[in-house]
Amino acid sequence: MAGTNPLLDDIASLMTGALSAARAAGEEAKTAAQARVRALIADMDLAGRDEVEALKAIATAALDRVETLETRLAALEAAQANSPKS
Repeated sequence: MAGTNPLLDDIASLMTGALSAARAAGEEAKTAAQARVRALIADMDLAGRDEVEALKAIATAALDRVETLETRLAALEAAQANSPKS
């Protein structure tokens, strides 16, 4: 059985340590970036889902009301056009 070369063992050990350090640094950078993005989003004062849904319901109700009023207006205009002129 051939013996192992201590120099190659040392190089392999150094590479393993360097990869572990790089992985740890990458995770730390990822965590820091996520924290920064969360802070930026919190500072933007964005509307929450419930607020958006409430506004959507209000807008839908307003559009329904507009359609109803347009129908009534068309009926009134038609009635006025059909009435005898004085």
